[in-house]
Amino acid sequence: MITWIDNFLNRITMYRLVLYYLVALLIAAFVFCFFGILPFDPAALALSTVIILGVCWITNWVCAYMFDAVTNVESVYITAFILALIIAPVTTANHAGLGFLIFASVWAMASKYLFAIGKKHIFNPAAFGVALSALVINQSATWWVGGNLWLLPIVLIGGLLIVRKLQRFDLVIAFSGAALLAIIATTASGDYTTSIVQTLLHSSFFFFAFVMLTEPLTTPPNQMLRIAYGALVGFLFAPNVHIGSFYFSPEQALLIGNIFSYAVSPKGRFMLTLTSIQETAQDVYNFAFASDRKLSFAPGQYMEWTLGHSHSDDRGNRRYFTIASSPTEDEVHLGVKFYPQSSTFKQALGAMKAGDKLSASHLAGNFILPKDKNKKLVFIAGGIGVTPFRSMLQYLIDKKEHRSIVMFYSNRTSTDIAYKEVFERAENELGIKTIYALTNENVPEPGMYSGPINAQLILQQVPNYRDRTFYISGPHAMVEAFEKTLHEMGVSRFRIKSDFFPGFA
Repeated sequence: MITWIDNFLNRITMYRLVLYYLVALLIAAFVFCFFGILPFDPAALALSTVIILGVCWITNWVCAYMFDAVTNVESVYITAFILALIIAPVTTANHAGLGFLIFASVWAMASKYLFAIGKKHIFNPAAFGVALSALVINQSATWWVGGNLWLLPIVLIGGLLIVRKLQRFDLVIAFSGAALLAIIATTASGDYTTSIVQTLLHSSFFFFAFVMLTEPLTTPPNQMLRIAYGALVGFLFAPNVHIGSFYFSPEQALLIGNIFSYAVSPKGRFMLTLTSIQETAQDVYNFAFASDRKLSFAPGQYMEWTLGHSHSDDRGNRRYFTIASSPTEDEVHLGVKFYPQSSTFKQALGAMKAGDKLSASHLAGNFILPKDKNKKLVFIAGGIGVTPFRSMLQYLIDKKEHRSIVMFYSNRTSTDIAYKEVFERAENELGIKTIYALTNENVPEPGMYSGPINAQLILQQVPNYRDRTFYISGPHAMVEAFEKTLHEMGVSRFRIKSDFFPGFA
């Protein structure tokens, strides 16, 4: 069952998963309204959803045109459906309610453009829209999706899939722990059980944590900062936390967290202009870009890349890729493997010409070199998963920094080996050896091995492997298989780091 879930999550982008989740909640809510389980007219729910979606779409189109920005249709749908799930449905006779829907929708989408620094929005759009509505027109979100036990199973199952896809359990746990502790500390009656049960079963707690809190572009870039962010929002989320007579709503708690996140995160969106494309292995191409401003990052980190193109498939026009270049290089490099049935994103990427542009943002990732230069390392890469190691080794070459590193690089054949010239330089100049393992080549070139990377090969090449920290990057199944192999070899889980970003290309 777990394998099936992982296979499903690997095939779908994070944004598309969230979109399907929200659609499932709306469909279930409509059915429950039809049968009288939810206290809303199904026609009112349908009307509200259509109005919100239409206003969001129009506002986003106008703002994108005015600000000459690359628009993303998925984000429009996601914001609209979130608003439909947290604002109570209204009928055509409820003029104030209709005004609320329109006002919140306009400002939710406009906030992505008006309150953006360096073309990167600061606030969660849906949270901003409903928070401003409460302040300006005295209309508040009811967060009705979180207060119904019939919807709770869908909220939980879909929400856990999102968190698993994003691997943001640290964030959700920090939020939950802080919120529940704050609830216990501020419950004057001493009836802690009732307060906690009410929060978990009859509030927006789970929907808020799974969907609103985990939005990638408004969360911090590394684990420690994410934990602090989750704890801050969780504390303010507790219903009895207040400053004087002011009590925080869920959306206000999130907006304060967004400000914290912006303060501690890399700033802005980068516009990248393509300068060249080079085939570095069979069906693997290195894209070199000039950035509109200096991009500071640690070798091994990733970014979200957005390429506007028409008729995008169900994976959308955004992808997460590791930066293949070193911070010491003038250009930003992106290494991409192309397959016969590539997504529309990759088709558009492959069709780019020198001078074409795309944008990148949300710099993040903990898959970086340790600060302790004396720490002994082993790199294990599979296919295009070698890109973070290309970044790290190029950095060490340019800095003339010697470290004790052995790299294993697995491919089907020798023609699949990417960035080989960098790894040869690392061996010649720094003594960093690369062992090439070829799974589909019986007579490999000298210095290469026929067969997979396994415990025997690791033991043969790295006798002191127990003293080393292992970095693993590649397809999800490969990473899991190597983690299991290393555990069986007696390597502590604290000495294993695996590359991750929210969705593989």
